[in-house]
Amino acid sequence: MSQMLGSGEYRYRVIENWAKLPDGWEFMDVGAVGVDSKDRVYVFNRGAHPMMVFDRDGSFITSWGEGVFKRAHGLHIDKDDFLYCTDDGDHTVRKCTTDGKVVMTLGVPGKPAPFMSGEPFHRCTHTALSPKGEIYVSDGYGNASVHKFTPDGRLLKSWGETGTGPGQFNLVHNIVTDADGWVYVADRENHRVQVFDGDGRYETEWRNLHRPCGLYCACGKGTTTPTFFVGELGPGMPVNLAYKNLGPRLSVVDSQGKLIARLGGEEGAGLEPGRFIAPHGLAIDSRGDIYVGEVSYTNWPTAFPGQPMPRPLRSLQKLERVS
Repeated sequence: MSQMLGSGEYRYRVIENWAKLPDGWEFMDVGAVGVDSKDRVYVFNRGAHPMMVFDRDGSFITSWGEGVFKRAHGLHIDKDDFLYCTDDGDHTVRKCTTDGKVVMTLGVPGKPAPFMSGEPFHRCTHTALSPKGEIYVSDGYGNASVHKFTPDGRLLKSWGETGTGPGQFNLVHNIVTDADGWVYVADRENHRVQVFDGDGRYETEWRNLHRPCGLYCACGKGTTTPTFFVGELGPGMPVNLAYKNLGPRLSVVDSQGKLIARLGGEEGAGLEPGRFIAPHGLAIDSRGDIYVGEVSYTNWPTAFPGQPMPRPLRSLQKLERVS
């Protein structure tokens, strides 16, 4: 019997071994996942083949990005099926076609901005687009900033600094927008999602989250009201590693940040289907199925200190929505 997660309208069946990889291939860490208009699934990972493409049944289609990307971190696919690939190891965002042709690069490859300078980029993490096509970049490990660009890549403004107050960040890890132009930022180590208007003015924040890492904005069936899916990393310190009900898990919240459902996480990290190690990137297809990318190799020593790491280690799960 398949493992089931969630409750009410948000119930999911775990599809084991969904991705059918070529012999000898593995994902290593999956930094991000994206789904295009044809329900093709793009898996942005830190293995030898950075971008792997599958159909919705998990059959392998192609790969690209070899020799281009250093460390896969974020992926956003726009309505025209352009992919915005955020590479925190190369300090760049590359806009690509579905076959991997780079049509625009933000940032200077291999040349980070000074640490915590507020200038783009120092280990940028993710992207989102405004309704007008403006590009937001969360910048992330070596900055505490969000940058806003024109659609053709001209910097308009930046905001943010380190701290715990409104508009301050402690690891800007992910970013999404909704149809009304609100900007939602996963402020990971402050355990919150902050909400801004399109010009960076603080509006509110959501709590009741533990190290929000993945972030996805979806509209419910028959409505334009957004629903948000949050991947939470769970405990990251020895002092609370054995605590329950902290994740790693997925949470579903409404547009006010009110919790709707939680998927997994009660018993902490695990290898069993439906348990998580490090949910890092999320995407949802046209049928409501969730693709969860995990940076399992990176987080194994934290989640399972002193335990030998299995190879290959699962870095991707598909959760099929049960209607």
